[in-house]
Amino acid sequence: MTRASRVGSYVLIGTLVLAAAGLAAWKRGSLAEADAAAAQRIEPVETVSLATAEARQHQRTTTAVGTVVALRSITLRNELAGKVVDVRLEAGHVVEEGALLVAFDVSVEQAELEAERAEVALAESLLARVERASKDRGVSEADVDRAHAERDVALARAARVQALIDRKTIKAPFRARVGLSNVHVGQYLDEGEELASLQGVDAAVHVDFTVSQQVAAGLKEGAVVDVRAGGPPVSARLVALDSRVDPATRNAWARALVEGADRLPPPGASVRVDVPVGPPVSAVAIPINALRKGPTGDHVFVIETDAQQQLRAHARPVGVGSVLGDELLVTSGLVPGERVAATGSFKLREGVLVADAGAEDAGAAAPEPVAGSPP
Repeated sequence: MTRASRVGSYVLIGTLVLAAAGLAAWKRGSLAEADAAAAQRIEPVETVSLATAEARQHQRTTTAVGTVVALRSITLRNELAGKVVDVRLEAGHVVEEGALLVAFDVSVEQAELEAERAEVALAESLLARVERASKDRGVSEADVDRAHAERDVALARAARVQALIDRKTIKAPFRARVGLSNVHVGQYLDEGEELASLQGVDAAVHVDFTVSQQVAAGLKEGAVVDVRAGGPPVSARLVALDSRVDPATRNAWARALVEGADRLPPPGASVRVDVPVGPPVSAVAIPINALRKGPTGDHVFVIETDAQQQLRAHARPVGVGSVLGDELLVTSGLVPGERVAATGSFKLREGVLVADAGAEDAGAAAPEPVAGSPP
């Protein structure tokens, strides 16, 4: 290589070195400027409302469909055939115990009763004479016994006719509300015709419902269930469990007593029954809008304080339980006392700074000091 070529190579290498040094210096300057700009940039803050997780004792329940049943309920039917002469079945009205509901024609029976009563009077008169005669030894003991028997037979015949009259006069067996009826005066009814239904009017009612055999195995008389009929829940006490499980459905019937019949719909109505399952469990309650769902499952944003005493959001997976109104029961992942993001939690991401909307609202609501007054 000639001397001129070597000089040219040295010049090229020197030029490249100077260019590289300049580029490195420029890059360091750019990075320093970027770091300075980043240091001056304000980190974004998301405003959310915060809530504190609270401990709850939760009773797990299962839901059953129940039917309201009156404590006493019957379907009226006539025992004997006959013509209707009086009807007092007014649908929806409450009748007292012993009130007349339906009367059949008893004119024939009434005449028979008068004849039997005459026979009774005659038999009693003859008995009195025989007894007086027996004192003077005018009749034998057999005659006295025969007179007693004839009097008793006459009384029994009269009682039989009176019983027929009573069976043709139907009265309310208890205080009840009358259902719909199609019985009218002058109508002839064969025996066993349906007259009307009577639903007892009492201070309490029953609610019958079915539960699975597994749930029934854990129930005992005296257990409390909640009955719902479109309003607030009504407490009921379990009073009976069926002695067998239906082999077709594998369900068992249960009966609960509700004190205060006016708090439920009329008998026959459908209600919802919340039946306890197992012992109470410990859980943590948070607002339902604090729960977020993502590809990794259910999670909440827990609000914690960093080294600079700033609030930051951190995602945490949780186990979800039941929903109670506006609250959600969390079975795992949270402990009582921790703060979570509620309203506005959809805006958060891992590690983002947050501001408490409740604290800001409290500050905005504080009155401004009057000029000249002490702070």
